[in-house]
Amino acid sequence: MPPDWIGCRRRPAPTVGGMTVGFLGLGVMGGPMAANLAEAGTDLIVWSRTPSRETPPGAVRAATPAEVFERAQIVIMMLSGAEAIDSVLDPALLDGHLIVHMGTTAPEYSAGLRDRVEKAGARYVEAPVSGSRGPAEAGTLVAMLAGQAEELDVVRPLIAPMCGDTFDCGPVPGALLMKLAVNTYLISMVTGLAEAFHFAEGHGLDPVTLRRVLDAGPMASPVSRVKAAKLVDGDFTVQASIRDVLMNNELIVGAARTAMPLLTRCRALYTEARDQGYGDADMAAVVHAIATRTRAA
Repeated sequence: MPPDWIGCRRRPAPTVGGMTVGFLGLGVMGGPMAANLAEAGTDLIVWSRTPSRETPPGAVRAATPAEVFERAQIVIMMLSGAEAIDSVLDPALLDGHLIVHMGTTAPEYSAGLRDRVEKAGARYVEAPVSGSRGPAEAGTLVAMLAGQAEELDVVRPLIAPMCGDTFDCGPVPGALLMKLAVNTYLISMVTGLAEAFHFAEGHGLDPVTLRRVLDAGPMASPVSRVKAAKLVDGDFTVQASIRDVLMNNELIVGAARTAMPLLTRCRALYTEARDQGYGDADMAAVVHAIATRTRAA
């Protein structure tokens, strides 16, 4: 299967004044992100809600989030949503810390989180990323940053081992709004790609040839190549899951100030795919929901 990243490279250790960095969340994305930090020489302490998640080589495993805050001055969060964040952020532990929110939540939640963090005597930066498991493993994620300039100057070199590019997006919640705009395109593109393969199947076309035509043409991208391979092979090993994509889709529609006709339709399809049992499969498995609609028509 072709990789869904380009320019794979490992960056030198970041300069954060010799401070210990904490990392909360070792899931599909967080695990390889933390591994890249540790490999780059970051003094890293990690924690996961799931005990079975592996500790990245070179990192120290904490038994509780409180231990991370006790030992680290900067704490990165790669947690799955607002509920998970609220369950680990004890205001009594925040004073003097820099909190870096790299996951995806509603923009208004992030703005409120910034206010809570600052009220507790800490600093706050948004740094959501664009990319899936492949770029997370390769250290080529794209980060969108929002926050105060002095905090961003600390965060940029810190996250360099995880990211190929970073972009400043103004004050909080500008980075999360930008992430949702990016994901609007991603979800529309992958859903359209799945429907293209479904259309081809309905006419008896060779899916391998369709894949080769798309890969050779001007619409090809690292993402389209990986998702096309999944659709040809029927291998829906997760890069970005149906469940996570649906969560992002809900956030986009909820944050929109205008009609979102494409994403409203996509939301229905990803909901159907989840309900059919594909919640933990890759987002390309939305093709099953498309096929079900065809059979029901």
